[in-house]
Amino acid sequence: MYLKALVLYLLTWIAGAAYHPQSFINKLHPKSAAKSLGSSVIFPVSGNVYPKGYYHVSISIGEPPKPYFFDIDTGSDLTWLQCDAPCTKCTPAPHSLYKPKQNLITCQDPICASLHEPGNHDCRSPHDQCDYQVDYADNGSSLGVMVKDSFPLKFTNGTTVAPQLAFGCGYSQEVQDSTHLPYTDGVLGLGTGKSSILAQLRNKGLTRNVIGHCLSGQGGGFLFFGDDFLPDSGIVWKSISSQSKHYSLGPADLQFGGQATNIKGLPIVFDSGSTYTYFTSKAYNALVSLIKGDLNGKQLKEAVEDKSLPVCWKGAKPFKSIRDATTYFKPLALSFTNAKNVQFQMRPEYYLVVTGQGNVCLGILDGGDVGLENINVIGDISMQDKLVIYDNEKQQVGWAPANCNRLPKS
Repeated sequence: MYLKALVLYLLTWIAGAAYHPQSFINKLHPKSAAKSLGSSVIFPVSGNVYPKGYYHVSISIGEPPKPYFFDIDTGSDLTWLQCDAPCTKCTPAPHSLYKPKQNLITCQDPICASLHEPGNHDCRSPHDQCDYQVDYADNGSSLGVMVKDSFPLKFTNGTTVAPQLAFGCGYSQEVQDSTHLPYTDGVLGLGTGKSSILAQLRNKGLTRNVIGHCLSGQGGGFLFFGDDFLPDSGIVWKSISSQSKHYSLGPADLQFGGQATNIKGLPIVFDSGSTYTYFTSKAYNALVSLIKGDLNGKQLKEAVEDKSLPVCWKGAKPFKSIRDATTYFKPLALSFTNAKNVQFQMRPEYYLVVTGQGNVCLGILDGGDVGLENINVIGDISMQDKLVIYDNEKQQVGWAPANCNRLPKS
Protein backbone atom coordinates (compact mmCIF):
# COMPACT_ATOMS: atom_id res chain seq x y z
CA MET A 1 0.00 0.00 0.00
CA TYR A 2 1.90 3.05 -1.26
CA LEU A 3 -0.04 5.78 0.51
CA LYS A 4 -1.75 5.00 3.76
CA ALA A 5 -2.28 8.45 5.17
CA LEU A 6 -3.46 12.01 4.68
CA VAL A 7 -6.86 11.36 6.02
CA LEU A 8 -10.20 12.77 5.04
CA TYR A 9 -12.47 12.13 7.97
CA LEU A 10 -16.01 10.89 7.44
CA LEU A 11 -16.97 10.39 11.04
CA THR A 12 -20.49 9.48 11.92
CA TRP A 13 -22.17 8.54 15.10
CA ILE A 14 -24.86 5.91 14.78
CA ALA A 15 -27.28 5.60 17.63
CA GLY A 16 -26.85 2.12 19.03
CA ALA A 17 -28.54 0.35 21.88
CA ALA A 18 -28.16 2.12 25.21
CA TYR A 19 -24.90 1.07 26.79
CA HIS A 20 -23.56 1.86 30.26
CA PRO A 21 -19.77 1.66 30.23
CA GLN A 22 -17.76 0.73 33.25
CA SER A 23 -15.88 3.59 34.83
CA PHE A 24 -12.28 3.78 33.77
CA ILE A 25 -9.62 4.62 36.33
CA ASN A 26 -6.34 6.20 35.33
CA LYS A 27 -3.85 3.92 37.03
CA LEU A 28 -1.29 6.66 37.52
CA HIS A 29 -1.52 8.65 40.74
CA PRO A 30 -1.86 12.38 39.93
CA LYS A 31 1.31 13.26 41.86
CA SER A 32 3.40 10.73 39.99
CA ALA A 33 1.81 11.92 36.74
CA ALA A 34 3.08 15.42 37.30
CA LYS A 35 6.46 14.11 38.39
CA SER A 36 6.95 12.01 35.27
CA LEU A 37 6.04 14.66 32.69
CA GLY A 38 8.92 14.83 30.26
CA SER A 39 9.75 11.14 30.46
CA SER A 40 9.76 9.21 27.20
CA VAL A 41 8.96 5.82 25.69
CA ILE A 42 11.02 4.20 22.94
CA PHE A 43 10.01 1.38 20.57
CA PRO A 44 12.13 -0.67 18.16
CA VAL A 45 10.84 -0.38 14.59
CA SER A 46 10.65 -3.16 11.97
CA GLY A 47 10.13 -2.92 8.22
CA ASN A 48 11.58 -1.19 5.17
CA VAL A 49 10.59 0.85 2.12
CA TYR A 50 11.25 -1.97 -0.36
CA PRO A 51 10.10 -4.67 -0.65
CA LYS A 52 7.85 -4.50 2.45
CA GLY A 53 6.59 -0.98 1.88
CA TYR A 54 5.96 -0.01 5.52
CA TYR A 55 7.51 0.36 8.98
CA HIS A 56 5.77 -0.90 12.12
CA VAL A 57 6.07 -1.06 15.91
CA SER A 58 4.79 -3.63 18.40
CA ILE A 59 2.59 -2.24 21.19
CA SER A 60 0.82 -4.31 23.84
CA ILE A 61 -2.79 -3.61 24.82
CA GLY A 62 -5.18 -5.00 27.43
CA GLU A 63 -5.08 -7.07 30.61
CA PRO A 64 -3.25 -9.37 30.27
CA PRO A 65 -1.28 -7.40 27.65
CA LYS A 66 -1.25 -8.80 24.11
CA PRO A 67 1.12 -7.53 21.40
CA TYR A 68 -0.11 -5.96 18.16
CA PHE A 69 1.78 -4.59 15.15
CA PHE A 70 0.93 -1.01 14.15
CA ASP A 71 1.74 0.83 10.93
CA ILE A 72 3.42 4.14 11.96
CA ASP A 73 1.34 6.98 10.54
CA THR A 74 2.03 10.66 11.28
CA GLY A 75 -0.50 11.55 8.56
CA SER A 76 -3.60 10.57 10.57
CA ASP A 77 -4.78 10.98 14.16
CA LEU A 78 -6.82 7.90 14.95
CA THR A 79 -5.18 4.69 16.17
CA TRP A 80 -7.21 1.58 15.34
CA LEU A 81 -6.94 -2.19 15.55
CA GLN A 82 -8.71 -4.88 13.55
CA CYS A 83 -11.35 -6.08 15.91
CA ASP A 84 -13.58 -9.07 16.60
CA ALA A 85 -16.77 -7.13 17.21
CA PRO A 86 -17.42 -9.39 15.22
CA CYS A 87 -15.34 -8.51 12.15
CA THR A 88 -17.30 -8.28 8.91
CA LYS A 89 -14.28 -7.47 6.72
CA CYS A 90 -10.74 -7.89 8.04
CA THR A 91 -7.44 -8.34 6.22
CA PRO A 92 -4.79 -10.98 7.05
CA ALA A 93 -2.91 -9.94 10.20
CA PRO A 94 0.02 -11.21 12.31
CA HIS A 95 -2.01 -11.57 15.52
CA SER A 96 -5.50 -12.67 16.48
CA LEU A 97 -8.17 -9.99 16.34
CA TYR A 98 -8.58 -7.66 19.32
CA LYS A 99 -11.64 -8.62 21.38
CA PRO A 100 -13.48 -5.71 23.04
CA LYS A 101 -14.60 -6.28 26.65
CA GLN A 102 -17.44 -3.98 27.60
CA ASN A 103 -15.08 -1.07 27.08
CA LEU A 104 -16.91 1.03 24.51
CA ILE A 105 -16.66 4.78 24.91
CA THR A 106 -19.86 6.80 24.58
CA CYS A 107 -20.59 9.60 22.16
CA GLN A 108 -20.37 12.02 25.11
CA ASP A 109 -16.67 11.31 25.57
CA PRO A 110 -14.51 14.34 24.60
CA ILE A 111 -12.44 12.06 22.33
CA CYS A 112 -15.59 11.28 20.36
CA ALA A 113 -16.37 14.97 20.00
CA SER A 114 -12.77 15.72 18.88
CA LEU A 115 -13.04 13.18 16.06
CA HIS A 116 -15.95 15.15 14.64
CA GLU A 117 -14.33 18.60 14.70
CA PRO A 118 -14.87 21.11 13.22
CA GLY A 119 -18.44 19.97 12.45
CA ASN A 120 -21.34 19.54 14.86
CA HIS A 121 -21.22 16.53 17.13
CA ASP A 122 -24.55 14.73 16.93
CA CYS A 123 -24.99 12.82 20.18
CA ARG A 124 -28.65 11.88 20.53
CA SER A 125 -28.30 9.93 23.76
CA PRO A 126 -25.44 10.18 26.27
CA HIS A 127 -25.17 6.37 26.29
CA ASP A 128 -24.86 5.93 22.52
CA GLN A 129 -21.65 4.31 21.37
CA CYS A 130 -19.08 6.32 19.40
CA ASP A 131 -18.80 4.95 15.87
CA TYR A 132 -16.08 6.07 13.49
CA GLN A 133 -15.16 5.82 9.85
CA VAL A 134 -11.74 6.93 8.65
CA ASP A 135 -10.99 7.20 4.93
CA TYR A 136 -7.43 7.37 3.60
CA ALA A 137 -6.14 9.07 0.47
CA ASP A 138 -5.37 5.71 -1.17
CA ASN A 139 -9.10 4.85 -0.89
CA GLY A 140 -8.54 2.48 2.01
CA SER A 141 -10.77 2.86 5.06
CA SER A 142 -11.62 1.54 8.50
CA LEU A 143 -15.09 1.44 10.04
CA GLY A 144 -15.69 0.59 13.68
CA VAL A 145 -16.46 1.69 17.20
CA MET A 146 -14.31 3.59 19.70
CA VAL A 147 -13.10 1.72 22.80
CA LYS A 148 -10.70 2.25 25.71
CA ASP A 149 -8.14 -0.19 27.06
CA SER A 150 -4.86 -0.21 28.97
CA PHE A 151 -1.56 0.42 27.19
CA PRO A 152 1.34 -0.78 29.38
CA LEU A 153 4.28 1.53 28.63
CA LYS A 154 7.80 1.47 30.07
CA PHE A 155 9.10 5.02 30.48
CA THR A 156 12.73 6.13 30.48
CA ASN A 157 12.44 7.28 34.10
CA GLY A 158 12.01 3.63 35.10
CA THR A 159 8.26 3.62 35.68
CA THR A 160 5.81 1.33 33.92
CA VAL A 161 2.33 2.78 33.54
CA ALA A 162 -0.79 1.34 31.91
CA PRO A 163 -3.05 4.31 31.05
CA GLN A 164 -6.50 3.83 29.57
CA LEU A 165 -6.37 5.18 26.01
CA ALA A 166 -9.06 5.48 23.36
CA PHE A 167 -8.66 3.82 19.96
CA GLY A 168 -10.74 2.43 17.14
CA CYS A 169 -12.01 -1.14 17.16
CA GLY A 170 -12.22 -1.68 13.39
CA TYR A 171 -14.66 -4.34 12.20
CA SER A 172 -14.69 -3.42 8.48
CA GLN A 173 -11.54 -2.52 6.53
CA GLU A 174 -11.36 -1.63 2.84
CA VAL A 175 -8.04 -1.81 0.98
CA GLN A 176 -7.37 -0.56 -2.52
CA ASP A 177 -4.08 -2.31 -3.29
CA SER A 178 -3.96 -5.80 -1.80
CA THR A 179 -0.56 -6.53 -3.36
CA HIS A 180 1.10 -3.91 -1.13
CA LEU A 181 -0.99 -4.57 1.96
CA PRO A 182 0.89 -3.96 5.24
CA TYR A 183 0.99 -7.13 7.34
CA THR A 184 -0.06 -5.31 10.51
CA ASP A 185 -2.92 -5.41 13.01
CA GLY A 186 -3.79 -1.74 12.65
CA VAL A 187 -2.59 1.85 12.34
CA LEU A 188 -0.83 3.98 14.97
CA GLY A 189 -2.19 7.49 14.34
CA LEU A 190 0.39 10.10 15.39
CA GLY A 191 -1.09 13.19 13.74
CA THR A 192 -1.77 16.61 15.20
CA GLY A 193 -5.33 15.98 16.48
CA LYS A 194 -6.71 15.52 20.00
CA SER A 195 -7.60 11.86 19.40
CA SER A 196 -3.98 10.80 18.78
CA ILE A 197 -2.32 8.50 21.32
CA LEU A 198 0.30 11.18 22.03
CA ALA A 199 -2.30 13.87 22.73
CA GLN A 200 -4.02 11.49 25.17
CA LEU A 201 -0.75 10.68 26.95
CA ARG A 202 0.02 14.41 27.16
CA ASN A 203 -3.41 15.12 28.67
CA LYS A 204 -2.71 12.53 31.35
CA GLY A 205 0.55 14.26 32.21
CA LEU A 206 2.66 11.28 31.16
CA THR A 207 4.84 12.72 28.40
CA ARG A 208 5.24 15.71 26.17
CA ASN A 209 3.53 15.68 22.78
CA VAL A 210 6.72 15.06 20.84
CA ILE A 211 7.19 12.17 18.40
CA GLY A 212 10.45 11.09 16.83
CA HIS A 213 11.26 8.35 14.36
CA CYS A 214 14.46 7.11 12.78
CA LEU A 215 13.84 4.78 9.82
CA SER A 216 16.93 2.91 8.70
CA GLY A 217 17.70 2.52 5.01
CA GLN A 218 18.85 -1.00 5.92
CA GLY A 219 15.46 -1.74 7.51
CA GLY A 220 14.31 -1.27 11.10
CA GLY A 221 14.91 1.79 13.28
CA PHE A 222 13.19 3.29 16.30
CA LEU A 223 10.22 5.45 17.35
CA PHE A 224 9.90 7.50 20.52
CA PHE A 225 7.28 9.48 22.41
CA GLY A 226 8.50 12.45 24.50
CA ASP A 227 11.54 14.71 24.31
CA ASP A 228 14.25 12.75 26.15
CA PHE A 229 15.98 11.64 22.95
CA LEU A 230 16.39 14.99 21.19
CA PRO A 231 20.01 15.75 20.26
CA ASP A 232 21.50 18.94 21.72
CA SER A 233 22.39 20.32 18.31
CA GLY A 234 22.29 19.63 14.59
CA ILE A 235 18.50 19.63 14.14
CA VAL A 236 17.02 21.72 11.31
CA TRP A 237 13.65 23.04 12.53
CA LYS A 238 10.71 24.27 10.46
CA SER A 239 7.48 25.61 11.95
CA ILE A 240 4.21 23.80 11.24
CA SER A 241 1.77 25.89 9.22
CA SER A 242 -1.16 27.11 11.28
CA GLN A 243 -4.69 26.06 10.36
CA SER A 244 -3.48 22.66 9.16
CA LYS A 245 -4.65 19.18 10.18
CA HIS A 246 -1.32 17.72 9.07
CA TYR A 247 2.40 18.28 9.61
CA SER A 248 2.39 20.93 6.87
CA LEU A 249 5.61 22.92 6.57
CA GLY A 250 4.62 25.44 3.94
CA PRO A 251 6.00 26.04 0.43
CA ALA A 252 9.41 24.91 -0.81
CA ASP A 253 11.40 25.18 -4.05
CA LEU A 254 13.09 22.11 -5.53
CA GLN A 255 16.82 22.08 -6.25
CA PHE A 256 18.36 19.52 -8.63
CA GLY A 257 22.06 18.80 -8.27
CA GLY A 258 22.47 21.92 -6.15
CA GLN A 259 20.88 24.15 -8.81
CA ALA A 260 17.55 25.98 -8.73
CA THR A 261 14.75 24.63 -10.92
CA ASN A 262 11.41 25.91 -12.14
CA ILE A 263 9.68 23.59 -9.65
CA LYS A 264 8.70 26.15 -7.03
CA GLY A 265 6.20 26.80 -4.25
CA LEU A 266 5.44 23.16 -3.38
CA PRO A 267 3.28 22.85 -0.22
CA ILE A 268 5.10 20.17 1.83
CA VAL A 269 3.59 17.66 4.30
CA PHE A 270 5.60 15.10 6.32
CA ASP A 271 3.83 11.75 6.54
CA SER A 272 5.34 8.46 7.78
CA GLY A 273 2.17 6.64 6.67
CA SER A 274 3.27 7.11 3.06
CA THR A 275 5.91 4.68 1.81
CA TYR A 276 6.96 6.89 -1.08
CA THR A 277 7.25 10.63 -1.67
CA TYR A 278 4.54 12.28 -3.79
CA PHE A 279 4.70 15.49 -5.83
CA THR A 280 1.83 17.26 -7.55
CA SER A 281 1.36 16.13 -11.17
CA LYS A 282 2.99 19.28 -12.59
CA ALA A 283 6.02 19.05 -10.29
CA TYR A 284 6.31 15.28 -10.78
CA ASN A 285 6.32 15.52 -14.58
CA ALA A 286 8.87 18.36 -14.47
CA LEU A 287 11.14 16.32 -12.16
CA VAL A 288 10.92 13.20 -14.34
CA SER A 289 11.90 15.33 -17.35
CA LEU A 290 14.89 16.76 -15.44
CA ILE A 291 16.10 13.30 -14.39
CA LYS A 292 15.62 11.77 -17.85
CA GLY A 293 17.44 14.70 -19.45
CA ASP A 294 20.32 14.33 -17.03
CA LEU A 295 20.56 10.58 -17.74
CA ASN A 296 21.03 11.21 -21.48
CA GLY A 297 24.29 9.65 -22.60
CA LYS A 298 24.63 7.59 -19.41
CA GLN A 299 24.55 3.78 -19.42
CA LEU A 300 20.94 3.53 -18.25
CA LYS A 301 17.89 2.56 -20.29
CA GLU A 302 14.24 2.70 -19.29
CA ALA A 303 13.00 -0.64 -17.93
CA VAL A 304 9.36 -0.48 -19.01
CA GLU A 305 8.97 -4.20 -18.29
CA ASP A 306 9.59 -3.61 -14.55
CA LYS A 307 6.22 -2.75 -13.03
CA SER A 308 7.51 -2.34 -9.46
CA LEU A 309 7.10 1.46 -9.77
CA PRO A 310 6.00 3.74 -12.63
CA VAL A 311 9.50 4.84 -13.78
CA CYS A 312 12.43 2.39 -13.76
CA TRP A 313 15.83 2.10 -15.46
CA LYS A 314 18.22 -0.80 -16.07
CA GLY A 315 22.00 -0.71 -16.22
CA ALA A 316 24.47 -2.72 -18.27
CA LYS A 317 24.04 -5.39 -15.60
CA PRO A 318 21.58 -5.73 -12.70
CA PHE A 319 22.21 -3.43 -9.73
CA LYS A 320 22.97 -5.31 -6.52
CA SER A 321 22.33 -2.39 -4.16
CA ILE A 322 21.12 1.19 -4.18
CA ARG A 323 24.73 2.39 -3.79
CA ASP A 324 25.61 0.89 -7.18
CA ALA A 325 22.90 2.99 -8.83
CA THR A 326 23.26 6.36 -7.06
CA THR A 327 26.32 7.49 -9.05
CA TYR A 328 24.06 8.04 -12.08
CA PHE A 329 21.72 10.43 -10.25
CA LYS A 330 21.93 13.88 -8.69
CA PRO A 331 20.83 14.91 -5.18
CA LEU A 332 17.58 16.80 -4.63
CA ALA A 333 16.80 19.40 -1.98
CA LEU A 334 13.69 21.24 -0.85
CA SER A 335 14.43 24.83 0.11
CA PHE A 336 11.64 26.32 2.24
CA THR A 337 10.69 29.75 0.98
CA ASN A 338 9.25 31.19 4.21
CA ALA A 339 12.27 30.31 6.36
CA LYS A 340 15.94 31.28 6.13
CA ASN A 341 18.44 28.55 5.21
CA VAL A 342 16.05 25.67 5.90
CA GLN A 343 16.59 22.79 3.48
CA PHE A 344 15.51 19.16 3.38
CA GLN A 345 18.16 17.15 1.54
CA MET A 346 17.35 14.06 -0.54
CA ARG A 347 20.39 12.21 -1.80
CA PRO A 348 19.65 9.68 -4.60
CA GLU A 349 19.36 6.75 -2.17
CA TYR A 350 16.46 8.61 -0.53
CA TYR A 351 14.36 8.88 -3.67
CA LEU A 352 15.34 5.66 -5.50
CA VAL A 353 14.86 1.93 -4.91
CA VAL A 354 16.55 -1.10 -6.47
CA THR A 355 13.96 -3.74 -7.30
CA GLY A 356 14.13 -7.51 -7.17
CA GLN A 357 14.89 -7.45 -10.90
CA GLY A 358 18.03 -5.39 -10.32
CA ASN A 359 16.62 -2.21 -11.84
CA VAL A 360 16.58 1.24 -10.23
CA CYS A 361 13.18 2.98 -9.88
CA LEU A 362 12.06 6.47 -8.97
CA GLY A 363 10.49 6.49 -5.49
CA ILE A 364 8.83 9.86 -6.05
CA LEU A 365 5.34 9.30 -7.45
CA ASP A 366 2.56 11.35 -9.04
CA GLY A 367 0.23 12.58 -6.29
CA GLY A 368 -2.44 13.26 -8.88
CA ASP A 369 -2.86 9.52 -9.32
CA VAL A 370 -4.04 9.19 -5.72
CA GLY A 371 -6.05 12.41 -5.50
CA LEU A 372 -3.58 14.51 -3.50
CA GLU A 373 -4.14 17.56 -5.74
CA ASN A 374 -1.99 20.42 -4.38
CA ILE A 375 -0.20 18.53 -1.60
CA ASN A 376 3.37 17.21 -1.80
CA VAL A 377 4.11 14.40 0.64
CA ILE A 378 7.50 13.52 2.08
CA GLY A 379 7.20 9.79 2.74
CA ASP A 380 9.34 7.09 4.35
CA ILE A 381 11.75 6.76 1.43
CA SER A 382 12.98 10.35 1.88
CA MET A 383 13.03 10.20 5.68
CA GLN A 384 15.39 7.22 5.86
CA ASP A 385 18.56 7.61 7.95
CA LYS A 386 17.25 10.82 9.49
CA LEU A 387 15.93 11.52 12.95
CA VAL A 388 12.59 13.22 12.21
CA ILE A 389 10.90 14.99 15.13
CA TYR A 390 7.29 16.17 15.27
CA ASP A 391 7.15 18.66 18.16
CA ASN A 392 3.50 19.46 18.87
CA GLU A 393 4.49 21.43 21.97
CA LYS A 394 6.39 24.02 19.92
CA GLN A 395 4.50 23.46 16.64
CA GLN A 396 7.57 22.52 14.63
CA VAL A 397 9.10 19.62 12.73
CA GLY A 398 12.83 18.93 12.77
CA TRP A 399 15.30 16.59 11.12
CA ALA A 400 18.95 15.62 11.31
CA PRO A 401 21.13 12.86 9.78
CA ALA A 402 21.27 9.89 12.19
CA ASN A 403 22.35 6.30 12.66
CA CYS A 404 18.97 4.58 12.88
CA ASN A 405 20.46 1.12 13.42
CA ARG A 406 20.95 1.48 17.17
CA LEU A 407 18.57 2.64 19.88
CA PRO A 408 19.65 5.96 21.47
CA LYS A 409 20.22 6.42 25.19
CA SER A 410 18.27 9.11 27.01
